[in-house]
Amino acid sequence: MMSVFFARKLKVPSMLAYLLIGIALGPHALDVFTESEAASEFAEFGIVFLMFSIGLEFSIKRLVAMRKLVFGFGATQMALTAAATGFITWMAYGQSWKSGIAIGLAVAMSSTAIVARMLSESFELHSRSGRQTMGVLLFQDLAVVPCLIFLPALAAPGDGLLYSLGVAAAQALAVLTLLVWVGQKFLGRLFAKVAQHRSDELLVLSTLWIVVGLSYATALSGLSLALGAFVGGMLISETIYRHQVEADIRPFRDILLGLFFVTVGMMLDLRFVLANLPALGLAVLLLIGGKACVMLFITYVSKTPLTTALRTAAQLAQAGEFGLVLVELAYQLQLITLSVFQITLSAMLISMFIAPFLISRAARLSVDLGRGDWAHGVTIIQDVAVHSMALKDHVVICGFGRVGSRIAEFLTLENIAFIGLDADPHCINKAKSQGANVVFGNADRAEVLIAAGIGRARAAVVSYPDAHSAERVIRIIRAKRPSIPIIVRTSDDKDVVRLKAAGATEVIPEVLESGLLIAAETLVAAGIPMRKAMGHVKAVRSARYASMRSNPAQRTEP
Repeated sequence: MMSVFFARKLKVPSMLAYLLIGIALGPHALDVFTESEAASEFAEFGIVFLMFSIGLEFSIKRLVAMRKLVFGFGATQMALTAAATGFITWMAYGQSWKSGIAIGLAVAMSSTAIVARMLSESFELHSRSGRQTMGVLLFQDLAVVPCLIFLPALAAPGDGLLYSLGVAAAQALAVLTLLVWVGQKFLGRLFAKVAQHRSDELLVLSTLWIVVGLSYATALSGLSLALGAFVGGMLISETIYRHQVEADIRPFRDILLGLFFVTVGMMLDLRFVLANLPALGLAVLLLIGGKACVMLFITYVSKTPLTTALRTAAQLAQAGEFGLVLVELAYQLQLITLSVFQITLSAMLISMFIAPFLISRAARLSVDLGRGDWAHGVTIIQDVAVHSMALKDHVVICGFGRVGSRIAEFLTLENIAFIGLDADPHCINKAKSQGANVVFGNADRAEVLIAAGIGRARAAVVSYPDAHSAERVIRIIRAKRPSIPIIVRTSDDKDVVRLKAAGATEVIPEVLESGLLIAAETLVAAGIPMRKAMGHVKAVRSARYASMRSNPAQRTEP
């Protein structure tokens, strides 16, 4: 507890404190704790609960939308990293090609536990770099099972490797499809029944059983425990109970994840590290530098901005917990020797220890570069300032898509000046062709908002479809103008509480508004006079928004 307190005091990730505890008290140092299979298995549930929490942040629709990142970025990263590592191991270190492949597959894995937690804590899960990183990590989790089948087949003589991998892939697809289908059918109903009893204890127990049950189901089918937990989180994210479940599960996640990092730290042999510093230093440099170069190459090919590419590369430039499992299996199968196992394991653990510092440093560096980048450089700031120079008591519209352009139309009808900010050149060109005052600029940069005249504006509108991005913009605006009205659009009312807490004056859920309009049209079609139908709509709207203002924690179906 004290080590975590000091870690927070020094503003470093608490996971480093857990790692240091494991190193200091483990069998290779003070020998207070000894490694045991039971402790390792118990600690693995830390990753399980972490992946469940990450699943709560992702809907099935979002995952389908990320399929290019998962199977594009993820597959390319794994293939290139494994191939490059295997080649270096074979050519430079004189190992067999089988040893090279085994080490390459292990090194290709990155740490979901470290990276996902840091992204979650810094609200970067849904940033561009966060999506790219999570896409790669999800593919790695899916690839664990084929790797666990591939290594024994690689060590044993004979054929049938492709057949075994095909069977494993078909099995994984069948299990995941079944879990998603069953979960969509019954999870919402289950939580509705539990909620009727108004028992926090029952809700927590139900959540725990879902996490453990789905993890056990995927483990029985040969998949990882963490994958089942992630699917469970995604399914619950589709329900209205997502936020309550997330709050209930957090203490279990944090404690078990801390135990996982302690067990990781216990694996590091300090005597071996000190005795092999030159070779180990080179191995760590090759591991971190090589993985970073691979991701920089992939992001360059995909035309990712440099600042985003740096973040993504740093977030994936370390070994992972599943990589530790693979390298240990390779040693047990005699694919690698004891000395190779020790130096690979130590390099992987050291890279995991360095990862939080590297990710934080890359984030600061990308911000510094972003200040000089064309998207946020002096030219852009000047362009925004020129378009807002003559404006006063205007409205700043952050996001000029479908909703933003419609708001601009109404403002124009009332002769209210506005300036629109958007980072999509297509939207900007379309708006400018219609005579709208729109300029390129990301509203999540304080200097862009200042240039847009937020200090003299009468109101601000945030029309981002992504609630996480909207939250960031709201906080920046509120820091610059504590009293300015901020109107926010959200795709559903699940995010009303979060956006209100961030400083939004009013949050408009599109699902609610579209439902009211459909209801009004239905009444008119059924013969009810338009005035009376709109009266019903106004009454429901007033009551709903009043309840949201007076009780932000209330969440009901629209």
